Amino acid sequence: MTGSPAVRSRDSPSRTQRIDVKLFVQVPCLNEEETLPAVLSTIPREIPGIDSVEILIVDDGSTDRTVEVAKAHGVKHFVRHARNMGLARSFRDGVDYALAQGADIVVNTDGDNQYPQERISDLVQPLVRGEADIVIADRQTAKISHFSPFKKLMQRVGSDVVNRAAGTALPDAASGFRAYSKQALVRLNVVTQFSYCMETIIQAGNKRLRIESLPITTNPKTRESRLFKNIWQHMFKSGSAIVRSYLMFKPHVMLGTLGTIMLIAGLVPFVRFLVLWLMGDSGGHVQSLIFGTALLVGALLSYALLIIADLLRTNRVLLEESLERVKALQYADPHARRETMEAASTVVPDRIHERVAPAERAVAHSVSAD
Repeated sequence: MTGSPAVRSRDSPSRTQRIDVKLFVQVPCLNEEETLPAVLSTIPREIPGIDSVEILIVDDGSTDRTVEVAKAHGVKHFVRHARNMGLARSFRDGVDYALAQGADIVVNTDGDNQYPQERISDLVQPLVRGEADIVIADRQTAKISHFSPFKKLMQRVGSDVVNRAAGTALPDAASGFRAYSKQALVRLNVVTQFSYCMETIIQAGNKRLRIESLPITTNPKTRESRLFKNIWQHMFKSGSAIVRSYLMFKPHVMLGTLGTIMLIAGLVPFVRFLVLWLMGDSGGHVQSLIFGTALLVGALLSYALLIIADLLRTNRVLLEESLERVKALQYADPHARRETMEAASTVVPDRIHERVAPAERAVAHSVSAD
C-alpha cells in the first residue's frame, strides 16, 4: 500500500482524482443474538479519512436469531453458511464479499463483543495515512484477568514462534481484531481450516507487508470460546498451522535443521566404531552401525524433502503472483478497469502503425525508383 487509499493517481499527469474510501467491518457470528446488539451499537459510523462504513455479518451456520437481530439494527450485508464452516472460512468468504463490494479497508472483529469496536477508528488510521498494510490490535494478554497463568504463557510463546516465522515483532499474534488494506488482502491466501490469525501474519511477514500493532483493552468476557474445546486443542491446531506455514515459507528451517541433527547423530556411532576398531575392540558393536545407518538415511530423506519443498515453494510463488493479478482485475474499481482497457486499445494501434509505416515507406520508395 503506497500513500493514502483516499487518493489514486490517474494515468493522465494533469490531474489526481479523489475517490471515496469504503470501509467494511466484518463480524463473524455463530449464535450471537445476545451479544451482537452491543457489537453493532459500538461500531463507529463516521471515521476520519473514511467516506463510508459498511457492516458485514458472516453467519457461520447460526441456529438462533443472529441474522434477524442484525437486520433489526440496520445491517444490509450478509454472508451465510448453511452449516458451521469455521473461523478461517468465514474470514475468507467475508473478505471476498467485501472486496467484491468495493472495500478499500476491511476490519475484522468478533460477534462475542470481546473487542472494543470504539477503537476501529484508531485501528484504521495507519492504513488511511498509508503507513501500514495491516494493523493488529494487541489485547495485552498479560493484563487479562480471566486468562490463566498457563494461557498467558502459551500466548506469549505462540506469538514468539509466529514472529520468528514471519520476521515480525508483534506482541499478540492471536488477536482477531485487525484492519487490512485491499492491497494486503489481494496478496494473502488463507488455506487453513482452523484460524486465519497466525497464518496471515506469517504470510504477510514473508511477503514484506507492513504490519503495525495497536494496544487495546478488551471488554469483559461474555462466553467461552467456540473456536476450540480446550487450550490443548487450541495449541495442537495452532501448532499445526504454524508448522504448515514454516514448511510453506521456510522449509530449510525445519527440514534442514532436522536433517543436520540426524546427520550429526548418525555419524557418532560410526566414529565410535572407528575408534574402537583402531583400539582393536570392534566386535559386538554392529548395533551402533545399524542405528547410525538408520539416522543417516533419515538425514538423507530430510535433505531430499528439503529440495522438493524448495521446488514446490518456487512453484507456489509463481502461482500466487498469477492469483494476485487475477484478484487485482477481479476487484478493480470500474474506473481503473475502463482506463486499463482504453490504454490497451490505444497502445496496440500505435504499435501496429509503427510497424506498418516502415513497410509503406519501403513500398513507396520502390515505386518511385521504378
